[in-house]
Amino acid sequence: MKKRLLPLLLVLLAACTSVPPEAPVSAPGAEPAPDIAERPLRVPDLSVLRETAVRPLSGKFQAVGWGALPGWSEDDLAAVWKGLVNNCKGLMRPVSGSLALPARAAPRAWQPVCLQVERAGVPENSQPGAQWVREFLQTYLQPWRLLDGDGKLARNTVTGYYEPLIRASRTRGGDYQWPLYAAPDDLLTIDLGSVYPELAGKRVRGKLEGKRVVPYDTRAQIASAEKQPPVIVWANDPVEAFFLQIQGSGRALLPNGETIRLAYADHNGRPYASIGRWLADQGEMPLAQTSMQNIKAWAKRNPGRIQEMLNANTAMVFFREERISDAELGPKGAYGIPLIGERAVAIDPTFVPLGSLVYLATTYPASQQPLRRLVFAQDTGAAIKGAARTDFYWGFGDEAGARAGRMKQSGEMWVLWPKQAGAPSAR
Repeated sequence: MKKRLLPLLLVLLAACTSVPPEAPVSAPGAEPAPDIAERPLRVPDLSVLRETAVRPLSGKFQAVGWGALPGWSEDDLAAVWKGLVNNCKGLMRPVSGSLALPARAAPRAWQPVCLQVERAGVPENSQPGAQWVREFLQTYLQPWRLLDGDGKLARNTVTGYYEPLIRASRTRGGDYQWPLYAAPDDLLTIDLGSVYPELAGKRVRGKLEGKRVVPYDTRAQIASAEKQPPVIVWANDPVEAFFLQIQGSGRALLPNGETIRLAYADHNGRPYASIGRWLADQGEMPLAQTSMQNIKAWAKRNPGRIQEMLNANTAMVFFREERISDAELGPKGAYGIPLIGERAVAIDPTFVPLGSLVYLATTYPASQQPLRRLVFAQDTGAAIKGAARTDFYWGFGDEAGARAGRMKQSGEMWVLWPKQAGAPSAR
């Protein structure tokens, strides 16, 4: 039966995306579970953290000294403590062992280090000093140079992403005409790793038609359907709403002055296609000029073709509303931890497990100026594949967006791992 089903699932995998964040789900009508960043760090006894099967990693690691990390002594680590505490909160969650989830850092390996973080008694919102943090990390961690599967030094592309801001309303009217949806009730998610271990971390989206599971609706089908998914807000600009979907989450400023977060909830499972490429293929503008600003200008000149342009991308992201309790914290990544601007990255978890501390050496966007810093591997992405392939989270707002849009650099990385645990490992 498995062999007969596999061809169908491989077809559906063309519509497969990374899994949603590891976030607690509340029962209907219940109070929402506290955000992980709002809870105190509580490190359980090692005996409580059960051992689960090792998840093999595709790369290799080479132990090095701290002096091998370029610019390590210059990185200002004063603001890193909050990220370290939050990362330990994620690391100390029990591991389910589910192959449907991306590989994550082994909690038992990190328990002694996170216990020292808890015992340090430093409030997570404080800045204990760069040198103190550096000495703390050097005391308990060991740098490992990331190598590719052949044992060669891994160097790869570093891109950027950010959290955008749009203007939107809870009610439709005036300029507010472009819906951002919550996940529809008929959207099905099939975990493939539970059936095919070689597809660990992959999910297929679809819906029922009679007794058959078929791919979920495209963007065009959703937009023209008589029954549409529930709308969270209506945006005033279709292009900005589209780019928010590409980023996967963002903030919405409402007419009453309130700002809410639209966090990634799910996906229709259809493959992404560039609307910039569509405009170029239509002869509307050269591909090199398809910036957000130029696409917005085209949309204003061609209001009757906006939906046609958007429909060129069959993919649709669905959101959930979240309150913003700490303006410094961004959306949750695939690890369920709120991202911190310029201190979080998306990685390929088949090479670097989620929850790892990483030292990244690259350059600033469109320049040769070194960008070298400690970051937390807390997110994944459909295009983030390969050893040292990285997506750098720049934070919130227009400046972060400008940097993210220009970033396509080369970089390398080192994984910082507990000294007593040997080479990096995943569960």
